[in-house]
Amino acid sequence: MKIEEIYGNLPTLETERLFLRKIKTDDLEDMFIYGSNANVTKCVTWNTHQTRADTKEFIDFALDNYKNKQVAPWGIEMKGEQKLIGTIDFVWWKPVHKTAEIGYVISEDYWGKGITTEAVKRLIEFGFRNMELFRIQAKCFVENIGSQRVMEKAGMSYEGTNRKDMLVKGIHRDLKVYSILKEEFQG
Repeated sequence: MKIEEIYGNLPTLETERLFLRKIKTDDLEDMFIYGSNANVTKCVTWNTHQTRADTKEFIDFALDNYKNKQVAPWGIEMKGEQKLIGTIDFVWWKPVHKTAEIGYVISEDYWGKGITTEAVKRLIEFGFRNMELFRIQAKCFVENIGSQRVMEKAGMSYEGTNRKDMLVKGIHRDLKVYSILKEEFQG
């Protein structure tokens, strides 16, 4: 399986309540709303969007990656709302090793409703069924209890904490690592 086989024409994925779909330029205002929220961005690796130009830069990055058949995010859209509420993606994919890592962010208005878990479960299913993955992992800052719960509810197991694993916003951060193996997948 090659990256361009999946990302050459990124499919729309569906769950009971969500569409996971390509990001589009029309998503700028919706993305800026959550991307500029300091509560949302305190537990991600990227800086809080200060202006719509910051958001446009990310959208342009995603569109460029779609065009060049590279790893790129799915937008998370609530069915019936036609509104982008977050993104989810494989932040990296190593086809040779059949491993990948999931990352996600969601608008604060949708926290605590099981929406992120629903999106993560769908991406895990896609990874095992369509990308020939054997292992999928995700990481979060140690204080991000909400993200830890998402990973656990999605069937991932806690593996340990990588100390000072990533330099984020000028600080070396400890990251909790969770994973799920294909043989553990119940889908």
